[in-house]
Amino acid sequence: MPARTGLHRPDPASTEAAMDRTLDALTAVFRALGPGEHTLDIALMRTDDLPLCHGAEFPSGADVELTGILGDDDYYTLAMLLVFALEGSTVTDATLIATTITEPCPRVCGWTVRDGWLHPMDTATLEAALTPCPGTPTGSRTAYAAPAFPQPSADAEESVRG
Repeated sequence: MPARTGLHRPDPASTEAAMDRTLDALTAVFRALGPGEHTLDIALMRTDDLPLCHGAEFPSGADVELTGILGDDDYYTLAMLLVFALEGSTVTDATLIATTITEPCPRVCGWTVRDGWLHPMDTATLEAALTPCPGTPTGSRTAYAAPAFPQPSADAEESVRG
């Protein structure tokens, strides 16, 4: 059976570094979002033009690190896709969208993945990314510019995780 074109196995060292950045990135995201009920959705395009997306819900008061430790499959799938997006050799485009459930309407922000890290989306770009397909119902939400996170350096002794 022929191998898929457009995909190659990432270097183990760069995958390991992307795993570390993923933990830093998810920690930074949840710190920025603060308390509450959150949903994270990741969408990416692989180099073989296969689109992938996944969402994970985090109830109010959930300990994100504990969620990962206890084996929530949605968390692991989202984290794995983020690893490959941050590593970059098998992904051409990726976004991470965070929704915080608030009354009277949810708040939403997002990041694009570039150069191995999360970069905030401005509200216009976010609104364009959230535009549903024609005929798909959409709920009311408040979009805001995502916070910027300092990119961890390879030799940093302290990570965002603290």
